[in-house]
Amino acid sequence: MNYKLKKISGDASFREFYRLQKGKNTSIIIQAKKEKFKNLITYIAVNKILEKYKICAPKLITNHYEHNIIEITDLGQKSFYDSIIKKKNKFTDYKDLIKIIIKLQNIKLQRNYHLGKFKINFQNYSIKNLHKESDLFFDWYLKYCFKSPNLKKIKNILKKELTKIYKKLYFQNNTFVHRDFHASNIMVNKNKLGLIDSQDAIIGNPLYDVASLIDDVRIKLPSNLQERLLNFYYYKSKLKKEEYKNIKNDFEILSVQRNLKILGIFVRLFKRDGKSNYLKYLPYTWSLIERRLKNPVFKNLNLLFKKHLKIKRLKKINNL
Repeated sequence: MNYKLKKISGDASFREFYRLQKGKNTSIIIQAKKEKFKNLITYIAVNKILEKYKICAPKLITNHYEHNIIEITDLGQKSFYDSIIKKKNKFTDYKDLIKIIIKLQNIKLQRNYHLGKFKINFQNYSIKNLHKESDLFFDWYLKYCFKSPNLKKIKNILKKELTKIYKKLYFQNNTFVHRDFHASNIMVNKNKLGLIDSQDAIIGNPLYDVASLIDDVRIKLPSNLQERLLNFYYYKSKLKKEEYKNIKNDFEILSVQRNLKILGIFVRLFKRDGKSNYLKYLPYTWSLIERRLKNPVFKNLNLLFKKHLKIKRLKKINNL
């Protein structure tokens, strides 16, 4: 049998991906850096959990843990992003992804799992974790996009306000959170949707994945469609007994937190890893943040942004 191995474009991580062709069959080879080996173990464990709850995800074919390599089933070459990006009416398709999020939230995720001799621990999305992520905004985005001798002082002022905002989150951290649920991490194969890149799953707020999907920085959705999708989630989810205001507040708080993190990650990918492709998303990421900052819960943060950062200047990325 003839074997062909072809490197394929990966994600924003430390992993390398290859498509292995064996006759008419294909599979995916993933190789991780040695110090990130446990990431592959977690990925396999999460995929097993997803399979148990009838959510399509890659299955382990062979493991070569000693070489930091795994072989998994191939969910195809077409992502949801590829299928949706040129469609005018996206609402029906996006409803299917909202339904997947609801299935994820029905998972009764334990804190600890075992995969053979390996132990996997799922963290809680605490305020400390939220800050750890949004700190990327200060440590990378502001460092390179906003030259100021007062950066440390500005960071402390804004972090103090973000703490107050994070404490206003209404829902508890008791839900399976994929943590990177967006159109490029859903594969479309024979009209079946499959979920990839699940190794960063965590126990967190039910609105996190919803914000990740609806406020995806890669796809510019009109605000009325975003509102319809949030409403659809509200009526289909277990949260429909709650006040819509609580859902909307948590959604917008987590959207701002996530997109501040993304600004930092994309600049880090450029400055540290030489990946400039992500810089094109920075202006729209800021547009999404500004869209959410209209919520009164961000009143003080808005004032602090205008006082210390002058948001319009931050949209310029040519000084990177």
